Amino acid sequence: MPEIESLFVTRLYRAALAEFAPAIDARELETSCLSIARDDAAGQAWCAENGYPGYTSYASLTDLPWRFPVFADLVEVLDRHVAAFAEDLEFDLGGRTLALEDLWINILPPGGTHASHIHPHSVISGTTYVAMPEGAGALKLEDPRSGRMMAAPARCRNARREMQSFIYLAPEAGDVLLWESWLRHEVPPNRAREARTSVSFNYAWE
Repeated sequence: MPEIESLFVTRLYRAALAEFAPAIDARELETSCLSIARDDAAGQAWCAENGYPGYTSYASLTDLPWRFPVFADLVEVLDRHVAAFAEDLEFDLGGRTLALEDLWINILPPGGTHASHIHPHSVISGTTYVAMPEGAGALKLEDPRSGRMMAAPARCRNARREMQSFIYLAPEAGDVLLWESWLRHEVPPNRAREARTSVSFNYAWE
């Protein structure tokens, strides 16, 4: 009998943010995101200049945990989720640690999308979802081998999940998703009638 096994597995971590303490007040986190977006003139200008739909603090604010205590609490929780994921990935950190590198707010209005991209120079990236109205854009993950499949036929529409070229996830408010930073991903158009709010982040090996 032939023997077939799966090699070089791509891992995805999904959990409730509330699985680890301290507890995050969801309403406070959402209110803080909206307040920052409203007052961040530099971030609003960057979004307008770069054609970013909605708002992101990525290019304007680097000190969210200092500005609002709820973000400091959020980082403490994310540290624990990232540590759990790193253990699953069986990283040999060589006495060093995975530490927060960036943390930013994303608010995508109806119709808003975020093009396919990776997070170079980081180790683990992820997002925690603050407000996900019905119909809000999912997360689309791409098979990292796609660029090397120059002559490969398309996968069957009913291919096993681990064999599909793209995976679509529909996270809920309060979820946290983690993946290795080289994994290409995008956010398809937000088809809800309200904005989709999330907080994304990168962890680096320090």
